[in-house]
Amino acid sequence: MSERQLIDSPRGWLTVIATFFSSAVALGAVYSFGAFFESMADDFGTGKGSTAVIFGLTTFSFFWLSLITSRLSDRYGPRPVLATGAVALFVGLWATSYVNSIGAGYITFGVGAGIAAACAYIPMVGHVGGWFEKSRATAVGISGAGIGVGTLIMNPLAARLIDSYGWRSTYRIFGVVGSLVLVFGTLMMARAPGEAGAAPSRMREAFSSPTFRKLWLAALCYATALIIPFLFVVPYAKERGISAVAAATLVGLLGGSSVLSRIGFSWLTNQFGIFRIFRFGFALCPIAFVTWLLAGSSFVTLVIFMIIMGVGYGSFVAVSPLVLADLFGVVCLGSLMGLLYTACGLGALIGPPMAGRMIDVSGGYTMPLLVGLGLGLISFLSLTLFSTTPSGSIAGAVAGSGEVPIAGSGVATVMGAFDETLLELEDWLDP
Repeated sequence: MSERQLIDSPRGWLTVIATFFSSAVALGAVYSFGAFFESMADDFGTGKGSTAVIFGLTTFSFFWLSLITSRLSDRYGPRPVLATGAVALFVGLWATSYVNSIGAGYITFGVGAGIAAACAYIPMVGHVGGWFEKSRATAVGISGAGIGVGTLIMNPLAARLIDSYGWRSTYRIFGVVGSLVLVFGTLMMARAPGEAGAAPSRMREAFSSPTFRKLWLAALCYATALIIPFLFVVPYAKERGISAVAAATLVGLLGGSSVLSRIGFSWLTNQFGIFRIFRFGFALCPIAFVTWLLAGSSFVTLVIFMIIMGVGYGSFVAVSPLVLADLFGVVCLGSLMGLLYTACGLGALIGPPMAGRMIDVSGGYTMPLLVGLGLGLISFLSLTLFSTTPSGSIAGAVAGSGEVPIAGSGVATVMGAFDETLLELEDWLDP
């Protein structure tokens, strides 16, 4: 069978299955941190701000290391990268279960789980996109839904295991089971047809485009807001008399609702256009934060908030690869995703400690919720600056198309410096 005949073939669906389960356990371990949050803070004797740094470092490592793991996966294939993720997940979680200080936890969980997540999701989705043409949106949506399923299952599971065995034993269980799942995923993964060898990178083309830079800034604001409920909705709910398991279920609902939206929004892109659906998902973020501000002690309202947030989150995860593929093609799609998701990594590093410090100082959650609302509005409004074609793609989005650069000399300077840093990294990865 020729490489062309392999496109949209049953073999490609094995990569979808492998990516689904690999991302479920790796990202599920990361996004279940909210269930561990208070137990670890009590054990280490630290405040919310200091403890939240663990999650911030982990998510930062996940997104920024994805820039490297995606490039390595494009160059050497997905199997060695995913195998590395299996080792990192086991070592990181097992070591975390034995640490006696918050500083050590920054390293063991922040780096270990971060490497595992960086290996298990973005590089693998990049290969999934290369296996399909007709069914690309559906395949990417299903593979990305693994994160939602993992979040849905592992948050309440973690809460129950912590209640029975403690947080340290729970991390050991997650480390053993999760690493085994990644090993099986490694055996099922394969490089997409036509990607053998070191394919030329599209990073220079992408970051020379004003369109990509605006997308990057929108993703930065969105991710900073998104991380707040992942980490703080559980302690918020518990402080209002909601049980630990029910509170952890809220994060699971965010993941579960994102599963349906990842598949559903992938299908809707064929009906309404890729970028229109992408922008709609961003609009749900400020709507969600308004709902949280009005929730008070109402568990039902918190459920509604997490569902709205999850639907928007699922849209971002499912549609962002399609937006990039529409703009720049599928060659080195994983690397392009890694580049865009560096914005999410920076947002994850900023969001948790910032929100935790606000809570520690003010004694309440209103201030970080207002910040999340503002960031959500900024991210959505920035996307309204793009015009769309009748098909729902971004109009005039090619590199060097003469688009007006990002307003503000300060922003332009920062982005220019960041541009050079990324290009130097690319030169190092692809001499």
